[in-house]
Amino acid sequence: MKKRQLGSLKVSEMGFGCMGLNHHRGLAKDRNEMIKVVQHAFDLGVTHFDTAEVYGPYTNEEIVAEAIKPFRHEIQLATKGGFKINGQDYYPDSRRGTLRNAIEGSLRRLKTDYIDLYYIHRVDPNTPIEEVAETMSQFKKEGKLLHWGLSEASADTIRRAHAVLPLTAVQSEYSIWWRELEKEIFPTLEELQIGLVAYSPLGRGFLTGKLSRADISSENDNRAELPRFTEEAFEANQVVLDLLESIAKEKGATIAQIALAWVMAQRNYIVPIPGTTKLHRVDENVRAVNIEFSKDEMTEINTTVDQLEIMGDRYNSEQTDRVGK
Repeated sequence: MKKRQLGSLKVSEMGFGCMGLNHHRGLAKDRNEMIKVVQHAFDLGVTHFDTAEVYGPYTNEEIVAEAIKPFRHEIQLATKGGFKINGQDYYPDSRRGTLRNAIEGSLRRLKTDYIDLYYIHRVDPNTPIEEVAETMSQFKKEGKLLHWGLSEASADTIRRAHAVLPLTAVQSEYSIWWRELEKEIFPTLEELQIGLVAYSPLGRGFLTGKLSRADISSENDNRAELPRFTEEAFEANQVVLDLLESIAKEKGATIAQIALAWVMAQRNYIVPIPGTTKLHRVDENVRAVNIEFSKDEMTEINTTVDQLEIMGDRYNSEQTDRVGK
């Protein structure tokens, strides 16, 4: 697998999002099987793995730690902090004491001395981002992190943070059915030479073409709460799958592979982090790196994408209040 540059950090051109191993994606799976999934991704060339303290909370990092133990120093490990966690409830909190507890807890659970890429998971409106950057600078001096980033931040916040301590990456949702980043975030990242880590590049599973409403009925699956996953939206957004399917037939690929290849084709500083709990899906996802589009093909596809009408917001009102700060 080729490499891509996230700011000053070089990673595999496709990463692996670990959240779904045990968080928000249905009933808990067998721990040993999830470890095998992560290790299989590494065997196929993936070196960038992404987790967070709030996934579980906490237990996702523990699973990841066990999975990456044989090759910890051969990968670029990312995790996230910046929430005050109370049971299953959490809210943004980037005060220095909270962040210190968070990163030290992550280091302990991940059984590592350093984090390659540490994100502020959501921007805390009550803590100046400059103060947060100074905290990250201190952690960097202490060797706790090598690079830092922001998740779901506005262009203004990115600029202010970067001015204090250069950001390596911004992580945000990005896919063929969620393209808001192209307006303000892309130009900002290009100007400041910051990478983009695209989570949910498969639209939380919808863009595989395999997802049904029944698949998201579990109590541990947050997709049922999202406006984009109502029964009406499921039907209306079939137009996206129809487009992907037509391209997939031409390329001899799957719908999911086209969705991932499309993300990677938009900019050379974008690294998608699809997640899965199935070995064969890891194989399928990784093969997307071999799909290429000509300039004319991409122009034609994006012209069609521009005309699609997607139904439903990606988040409910409460969750929307936490993004784009």
